[in-house]
Amino acid sequence: MNALKQNANFKWLMRGGVISALGDQLTMIALPWLVLKLTGDTLALGLVIALMSIPRAVFILVGGALVDRYSPKRVLMLTKYINAVLLALLTLLVMNVASAPTVALSSSLSLTVAISPHLALQLIYALALGLGLAQAFAMPSGMSILPLAIPADHLQAANGMMMGIRQVTMLIGPLLAAGLLAFAGDGNGGVSNARGLALAFGFDCLSYLVSAWTLAKVTLLPAAVTATTPSTTDAKPQSVLRSVGAGLRMVWDDVPMRLCFIYWGTVSLFIGGAMQVALPVLASQLHGASTLGLIMGAHGAGTLLGMGASAKLGARLRFASFGAMILTADAIAGVLLAPLGMVQAVWQAALLMLTLGLLTGYMQIKVFTWIQQRVPPQMMGRAMSIFMFIFMGLAPVSAAATGWILTLVSLSQLFLGGGIILVTFAAGAYLFTPIRSIASTTP
Repeated sequence: MNALKQNANFKWLMRGGVISALGDQLTMIALPWLVLKLTGDTLALGLVIALMSIPRAVFILVGGALVDRYSPKRVLMLTKYINAVLLALLTLLVMNVASAPTVALSSSLSLTVAISPHLALQLIYALALGLGLAQAFAMPSGMSILPLAIPADHLQAANGMMMGIRQVTMLIGPLLAAGLLAFAGDGNGGVSNARGLALAFGFDCLSYLVSAWTLAKVTLLPAAVTATTPSTTDAKPQSVLRSVGAGLRMVWDDVPMRLCFIYWGTVSLFIGGAMQVALPVLASQLHGASTLGLIMGAHGAGTLLGMGASAKLGARLRFASFGAMILTADAIAGVLLAPLGMVQAVWQAALLMLTLGLLTGYMQIKVFTWIQQRVPPQMMGRAMSIFMFIFMGLAPVSAAATGWILTLVSLSQLFLGGGIILVTFAAGAYLFTPIRSIASTTP
């Protein structure tokens, strides 16, 4: 760890990663709140989340292929500048809608230069789509650059520190957003009182520019530069489609992994995306945007504690099998989810989200470790991309559908139904599938 802390590449990557992650957390709070205050329409909120998520899911495999073909540093740098431009436009959009400037044409005639809410929403749709596309290329490049910049004997420690830092930003970021929006204005009295939203997007824009500067300081290892430089004498590489097909066949042929991936995909389709829409609506019904920051911060704190508990107590807390453990955890999560729409105070929502985060953090370590133990190293990237695709590809469909469902049912009914569905899925998988007997280790 001491040697790693002295590594210049790691220090630059860590600084840029912290700044960029904090900015992203601000946008995650500010963007759904902006849509709700601009339209009051849960369907519009679901569409914005879907427009950010679907292109990220569809193009993430293409992004990985381009990263391998060119360079993670080049692709990541380009995505940072693109994100900065998109967030600058979003900042200007909020400032325009909030201020509605008037230009005097004569002493008796003036023209209001303002963007209508309808046009503003169309622009938000376009910017959300652009942000989602940029993430499709930023995620694989961000995951690929660390092994090319850090010596192999320091890589495990570097991954651990970066993962921990990411979770800390998930705790601090929403709290920072809550304070900023509460202090500077969150649009609760109308979009004209939305300086906090503009500041949140502006900070995220600046964070991408700063992180691009820190990334420029990173120097790839000589062996990594040689490995990522195309050679005219090399054999023609396997096509992207064939490579993806090989990964899919590997997952399908591994029956326990196939069962888990199908189960997780089903849960993501029915539950995962719904929470992305329901939580901002819940915060809106309680107090305001600061409430969304607080409850998401509570979830981040719980996730961090859950990861620590998994690392510290994982070997002592034994279940009959890995399959029984994931089904039990989902059933408990369903019980915690059901009353979330009926809470009357912020602390009640934060307590439930803290407990859900604790469960999520604990299981996240278990699931990733289980996959890593089963998959050959040369297939790891494709297996993890398929795992990510399950949530990124199906959750947006659920998010868009949830926006429409909330026009028909109340929020409390949505949370209650989601909890019942999750418990039913877990119980059904335990009783009628072999998932309960999947072992924690692989022979």
